[in-house]
Amino acid sequence: MSVKLKTMEYNSFVNYFKEHYGARLQKVVIDAGFSCPNVGGCTFCDNAAFHPNYATPSHSIAWQIEEGIKFHKVRYRKAQRYIAYFQPHSNTFAPLEKLKELYEQALSHPLIEGIVVGTRPDCIDEAKLDYFAELSKNKIVIIEYGVESIYNKTLERINRGHTFEQSCWAIQQTAQRGITQCAHFIFGLPNESRDEMLRYAEVINTLPVTAVKFHQLQIIRGTKIEKEYERCKEEFYNFTLDSYLEFIAEIIERLREDIYIDRFAGEVPPRFLSPLQQSWGLVRYQELTRMLEQKIAHREEESRMAKDKNWKTEL
Repeated sequence: MSVKLKTMEYNSFVNYFKEHYGARLQKVVIDAGFSCPNVGGCTFCDNAAFHPNYATPSHSIAWQIEEGIKFHKVRYRKAQRYIAYFQPHSNTFAPLEKLKELYEQALSHPLIEGIVVGTRPDCIDEAKLDYFAELSKNKIVIIEYGVESIYNKTLERINRGHTFEQSCWAIQQTAQRGITQCAHFIFGLPNESRDEMLRYAEVINTLPVTAVKFHQLQIIRGTKIEKEYERCKEEFYNFTLDSYLEFIAEIIERLREDIYIDRFAGEVPPRFLSPLQQSWGLVRYQELTRMLEQKIAHREEESRMAKDKNWKTEL
């Protein structure tokens, strides 16, 4: 059993910030009014369900930063340093000059030390990556790619609009420029078995990613996937809370030890969730983390006992 498995919490993305920048850096979400080349296309998507109320393009970037900092000072009282998280939609889906203008508005705030840019692998090119590489010499820059699945059959099924090969290209090009990056994946997409999902770890290990972000598939009201789920529920692998934590513990065992974990589960306000999918209840991420650590410790103890038993048998 690896050291990482014993101390998963110490290989979280929070620790990446501490190791590289000396402190926890809190993300402040910004909605800069970007769109997406696949608006209405991805069957699971409703951007409103995945970002806080203070992040709205009707307000300036400076206003959103101020409101976000106020929010985090209440929720995370130890937070003192911040990075701007361009999250909703595809935040490189614009000409480079427009991107520079928006990012630099955020970076001009005295408490903002860098940017996290959420985007799609088909919304990046070498000129944009060269800009990020230059920016990263003086500021924190993290690119977060929505990869979602390693299987093209799944990407086609959810109408994602790009291939896994495009994701690999974007990740490789980003790594070649020394830019920190995080890859996002969803577990529970249609027609993927548990064994197929476990193979994600094997494939991720071949990619030069800094960190990963995992979410369970959450069926959002009014999305195309809600209708599909109602029509053919048997084609979806439905995780209970306990089975998901067990699955994530096994994924972590298989991941390279240098890969940081940004998140391992998603949180959506209950009002957005479809009644068709069994709810996990109002369990916050901090509690999920504690439960996962217990699950990992239990698996480690079982493994140790099995090894001891085998050793005694050999004697």
